[in-house]
Amino acid sequence: MCSNDFICFYDWIECRLIRRIDVNVKNVYWADSGDLVAIVSDSSFYVLKYNRDVVSSYFDSGSSVDEQGVEDAFELLHEVNDRARTGIWVGDCFIYTNSSWRLNYCVGGEVTTLFHLDRPMYLLGYLANQSRVYLIDKDFNVMGYTLLLSLIEYKTLVMRGDLDRANQILPTIPPEQFNSVARFLESRGMLEDALEVATDPDYKFDLAIQLGRLEIAKEIATKAQSESKWKQLGELAMSSGQFELAETCLLHGMDLSGLLLFYSSIGDAQGILKLVSLAKEQGKNNVAFLCLFMLGKLEECIQLLIDSNRIPEAALMARSYLPSKVSEIVTIWRDDLNKVNKKAAESLADPEEYPNLFDDWEVSLSLEAETGKNRCNYPPAELYPIYAQKSTTNLLENFKSMQIDENKDPTENGQHVHEEIAGNEENHGQEAVVEEDSSSSNGVVFVSKADEEELGAQDENTSPVKLEVKDESTLPEELEAKDENTSPS
Repeated sequence: MCSNDFICFYDWIECRLIRRIDVNVKNVYWADSGDLVAIVSDSSFYVLKYNRDVVSSYFDSGSSVDEQGVEDAFELLHEVNDRARTGIWVGDCFIYTNSSWRLNYCVGGEVTTLFHLDRPMYLLGYLANQSRVYLIDKDFNVMGYTLLLSLIEYKTLVMRGDLDRANQILPTIPPEQFNSVARFLESRGMLEDALEVATDPDYKFDLAIQLGRLEIAKEIATKAQSESKWKQLGELAMSSGQFELAETCLLHGMDLSGLLLFYSSIGDAQGILKLVSLAKEQGKNNVAFLCLFMLGKLEECIQLLIDSNRIPEAALMARSYLPSKVSEIVTIWRDDLNKVNKKAAESLADPEEYPNLFDDWEVSLSLEAETGKNRCNYPPAELYPIYAQKSTTNLLENFKSMQIDENKDPTENGQHVHEEIAGNEENHGQEAVVEEDSSSSNGVVFVSKADEEELGAQDENTSPVKLEVKDESTLPEELEAKDENTSPS
């Protein structure tokens, strides 16, 4: 008995209420076994299992039945959000037509579309000996569609957990249906069995990736020669620690970004150098630039920017890393900018023409010459913690603030202070008067004003010299040989 709001199931023999279910019911379909029932509503249908033994035990116990019936009489197996217009049961398979004019069947909660109908049709029945399901339209035209009984039996046995019998039926299923079987097995969480049954390469590749079966996936990718498959396999191989396979996959898939991450992570300088050529061939100048920059090949970085018509960026990079190249690039920039705006081109300053506009220009050139010696030396990755501490070092400031020691006391004109003082003594026959600041713990030594003027006469651009020494033992020998009675001026 049913209404728009509920349905009641009764025992036919004694008319006892078995269960009341509150649902909007449009139709009810019982399986031939009497254990499964499909309750169809306006927007979905429900597949329930009737627990016959539970109901019998409840009635045999003599317990009273309330208005809701036996609580565990039915077990909800599946809810399918599809409106079934007509339906029949074949074993544990529910075949139905829906409001979208499709012929579907449902096994284990998985819905498979058999055919797309061109008009509304209604199910008549299923002939097992012909493996065909028959439908009729409103004009009484009868149509038959193939639905393999072996396929239904196989899925039914899998649902019941009888895998041995299911495997015996599998060879009777046509190979063109194997992918359908594999998808059914995948929906049941049986990925290994689905991989063995599947025949479609793309689907089989996806299953192999899910299971981590990299060798099978590699075979499929080799045959397909698909970049997307190689990239997907390369990512999985890298996460699994199979670096050789990962490199092979990334190379076949031309995954330049992945290769950059891979080579830089393992510290493979040769691999990064090889990646430069690949990136240039593929037109991936951004990857090529990063590779060259990590290798310390600054000249090639700048040339790549010029070749890519990024001349302003090349000039700015040269100003930061290769100041000796700035004049050359400014000339190229002017020639290129002349084609667009001559006034703007003339406003570009060349450090060779206007060195006063570039702060610490001479120091930058000296620093470039000093640091360029070790630029392309690649220390082992195990020394990274040592070099990581130097990442925030300001080389320019350090170079400007270098302390003068007894072996090398560089000044702006590249000479030694004690050599200048000795030279002044020989040329002018005058003694350099030295004053030591007694209040300084570092022993600061000043050159007298007379000698300062003589030094200034040699080089007008040379500023008065201030020499700092750690102790008296570091004084030049010429100063130690001075008359002990010489008083400070």
